[in-house]
Amino acid sequence: MTGPAERIEVPFAGDGSGVGELSWGMWEIWHAMVAQRSSLPIGGTAALPADRTVESVAAELRYLMGRFPSMRTRLRFGPDGHPTQELFASGRIGLELYDAPAGTDPGGLAAQVELAYRERPFDHAGEWPVRMAVVRAGGRPTHLVSIMNHLVSDAAGGAIMLREVRERADGPVAGLQQLEQAAWQGSAAGQQQNARALRHWERILRTVPARRFAPSTDPREPRHWTGEFRSAALPLALPVVAARTGGDPRAVLLAVYALALRRIGAAEPVVLRPVVSNRFRSALGGAVCMAAQAGIAVLDTGDGGVPAAVAAARGATLAAYKHAYFHPERLNELIARISAERGEDLDVQCFFNDRSTRPAAAPTDPPPTPTALRAARARSTFRWVRRTDLPGRILQAQFEDAPEGLLMEVLTDTRHVSPADAETLARTVEELAVGAALDFLTADGEAGAGAETEPEAGAGKEPDVAGANAVPGADAGADAGADAGADAGAAGAGVRR
Repeated sequence: MTGPAERIEVPFAGDGSGVGELSWGMWEIWHAMVAQRSSLPIGGTAALPADRTVESVAAELRYLMGRFPSMRTRLRFGPDGHPTQELFASGRIGLELYDAPAGTDPGGLAAQVELAYRERPFDHAGEWPVRMAVVRAGGRPTHLVSIMNHLVSDAAGGAIMLREVRERADGPVAGLQQLEQAAWQGSAAGQQQNARALRHWERILRTVPARRFAPSTDPREPRHWTGEFRSAALPLALPVVAARTGGDPRAVLLAVYALALRRIGAAEPVVLRPVVSNRFRSALGGAVCMAAQAGIAVLDTGDGGVPAAVAAARGATLAAYKHAYFHPERLNELIARISAERGEDLDVQCFFNDRSTRPAAAPTDPPPTPTALRAARARSTFRWVRRTDLPGRILQAQFEDAPEGLLMEVLTDTRHVSPADAETLARTVEELAVGAALDFLTADGEAGAGAETEPEAGAGKEPDVAGANAVPGADAGADAGADAGADAGAAGAGVRR
């Protein structure tokens, strides 16, 4: 791929400027970026409608940069490498234009541009955190490529951004922005919140087993492997189980994930880190920024049954969501101190990130048939997509919407969870959810057959439980992004990773 045919300089201006500490959400993603040696780019490629022009895309880029302070924020680094944030009131950003050669597929060129944008490391101090390009064919814009580093926003913020771009919102931006967040977090009230959260963490860290897994019997080089499990059955099964257990699909998914962890040898109780959007907090509700943080949840899976695990997940995650707002640097210090006092290295690197956007099923929605569930499960696939070396151990499960249903991405440190166990983990999540759903559907069918001959009082009425127990602090798509084709404007490439 050759370089851009043109580069247009787009001037912008917006409210606010200044220098300050990173917000807690920025610290959270910065730690992940450093650990994974990546800017964890978000965004993608979208086809443009025939009436879009380069000028209209440039205008939308100007709008984005001017409206959202996180788009105008760069990092500064002190002599010791300590990062701070700097918000600029104005500046200029390049919009690159690529021309597809005659007779070639412009979509293919757009994919190459996206890959190049993702693979080239961001200069967090020297460039804006967004890269944008228009691909043309025969002089007409056909595709938009938009890639941002993850400091700009989590996906819940990205969804807010997409909506405001579509509506061309022009009132004051909602919520505290990143500099304002950092100022509050450094205040007496912010420090009290941090202290409360870390007391919760300390109680857990002093009592749970130090290790999540025994050493793997099959360590590999490179050490860290990423696999993709695609399931058409999970989106069908989760609402069924949620409706019958009084939970919501997110709690059910967390519960079956915890049970699957036990199946591959995780210590009991299961200790994991659910990612929480934090936008149930009024100051963060409408902000386009990094607000998501990973809390900590302890689940006693009891008898190994799904209903009991769902009940445990609901209780454990309420506390996790409440205390998932803290300074990540202070948490690292706490973990190091308690590890030293216990004389053993504490492992809290088991993450759960549900970025899907599926709604809870309505009581009137017909459940899937057992035949449909089994057929959907038969279409599931697993494949390894990346092998690399990262510092430290990690097990991370990330769930996203996909055309075929639900995508589960598993990142494993093979010194602690072998490739075979990681694949078993993914398949067991589906097995448990589908198995529980089939049990409930079978019981419903038997009850329905009995009701035909002996109707009971209240027959035909279904309880309105969908969403009744949904937890407001749950990720709720915090990193789910928006459909890549939902809006073919400058932000329309979505915020998928």
